[in-house]
Amino acid sequence: MSSVKKKLFIQTLGCAMNVRDSEHIIAELKEKEDYEVTHDLQSADLILINTCSVRERPVHKLFSEIGAYEKAKKPGAKIGVCGCTASHLGSEVFKRAPYVDFVLGARNVSKISTAVNTPKFVSVDINHDESEYAFGDFRSSPYKSFVNIMIGCDKKCTYCIVPQTRGDEISIPKDIILNEVRKAANGGAKEIFLLGQNVNNYGKRFSGAHEKLDFSDLLNLISEVDGVERIRFTSPHPLHMDDKFLQVFSKNPKICKSMHMPLQSGSTAILKAMKRGYSKEWFIERALKLRELCPGVAISTDIIVAFPGESEADFEDTLQVMEKVKFEQIFSFKYSPRPLTPAAVMTNKIDEKTASARLTLLQDIHNKMLDEIVATQMGAVHEVYFEELRENASVAGRSSNNFLVQVKGSEELLGKLVQVKITDPKRMVLYGKII
Repeated sequence: MSSVKKKLFIQTLGCAMNVRDSEHIIAELKEKEDYEVTHDLQSADLILINTCSVRERPVHKLFSEIGAYEKAKKPGAKIGVCGCTASHLGSEVFKRAPYVDFVLGARNVSKISTAVNTPKFVSVDINHDESEYAFGDFRSSPYKSFVNIMIGCDKKCTYCIVPQTRGDEISIPKDIILNEVRKAANGGAKEIFLLGQNVNNYGKRFSGAHEKLDFSDLLNLISEVDGVERIRFTSPHPLHMDDKFLQVFSKNPKICKSMHMPLQSGSTAILKAMKRGYSKEWFIERALKLRELCPGVAISTDIIVAFPGESEADFEDTLQVMEKVKFEQIFSFKYSPRPLTPAAVMTNKIDEKTASARLTLLQDIHNKMLDEIVATQMGAVHEVYFEELRENASVAGRSSNNFLVQVKGSEELLGKLVQVKITDPKRMVLYGKII
């Protein structure tokens, strides 16, 4: 073992699954290649960009970023491109950025050691099966732990590149998941964050023979692990929100009362063109059933405006669903065509001006709703899990229903669950006092 460790600089773009992939990469390189993480680009021996290709901008940004890294890095330092953009571009990355040393797709994380040691290594097999691979242990936060429960995606949403970058859906065996949860809880993480493209489709397919188990059963098993006090997950699919799942979500006290329900569009016609598998009415019924079973639940969603063929009436349908469900949080975007997707070749595109106007209107309407929701939080009491130091001698954390809450305090509050009364609710942060 060399006395001076090699240094790894890693930039993670995109979703929580990418964050977990980066943690796996760091664990592998620490264990097998004697690397340690640095935040100083110029001292790094290895520079990795873990990429996202869900929207257009990150891909354009990637190549300008690689160029900047190439100029700033020390002589002899290697650059690797990992993640979803790596999956769909493959060796094309070398053509556009010849100084890149290797390309590693999102389903090939376990090969990072080989990649680092092999000139111009490319591995982007989207059906490489890592569902039973035992990664080393590394977490970015001592307070919460991301845990993958499945890899890949079997949905055929026409706007989405993920099936082309992460391959077919395979569930990770429950023993591997529970083992990882126990390790995290023993290390002090009270909150477990389960990850998958469609978590509530868990258990449909494993690599080998495994007992029949669905997502609701898995949630109950995880909640029984000593030390686990909170469970979150992303992303469930509205299509798989059956009554059993909604009941377990509502009744199990360890499951945080925050549900992400990606709507994408409120128009049944557009949902059909997107191949989402449900109608406007079906989505509203599930969301209102959830509100009825679980008072106080916060529902977040994703919305794409100006999908090809979206009429004014279709857009109005989306606004109607917003009005009925009253989402606490919305991630909204203008449609952007992704390579390898059916929607990219649709001819009935919406012009940029209309798309921008619709997005602005939707966000303005949601901000008004949000102000009403926030106003109801005055005087509310939340149990908050503190995990972040803030300026002005403050700490922040999340309520069970995912509101960001900030109080005066110091690091002794970190990792603790504390009752807080809200005294000054704002749109982005609820300020409060410890009771």
